[in-house]
Amino acid sequence: MNLFGVMDVSGSALEAERIRAEVVAANMANAETTRTAEGGPYRRQHVVFTSAAPRQSFASQMLGASGTALPGSDEEVGGVRVSAVVADPGAPLRRYDPGHPDADRDGYVSYPDINPLAEMVDLMGATRAYGLNSSAVQAEKGMISSSLDILR
Repeated sequence: MNLFGVMDVSGSALEAERIRAEVVAANMANAETTRTAEGGPYRRQHVVFTSAAPRQSFASQMLGASGTALPGSDEEVGGVRVSAVVADPGAPLRRYDPGHPDADRDGYVSYPDINPLAEMVDLMGATRAYGLNSSAVQAEKGMISSSLDILR
């Protein structure tokens, strides 16, 4: 894998972790939402990561078509991507609040099953992973800069 391949992997991870943080923020913002456009309470969302399919660079494709290959050019990287954002299938929490406008005939209101502590842990994980991938990009930029300095 070349240096630019590492940047592609870290870049895809940065994007995936950004989406994860946005979904966690939406979960926290809707922790008390009892009515949505679809009907019923808000459903906690989960991000599903998957590995991105490896792709060949343009140069590798051209060299492969001509029958000439560079060392390591057949090894391309994929990265990570968000394959889906899915709703939590769990049942909503029911609280007794007969004065609430969304209360059923028994006086219970359905609330999203969102645990603020679990959401904060998930957000901290996304933030930490984002920071680590950002550090990897910065380290790679330093390596590329040092390589260019050596070539001068």
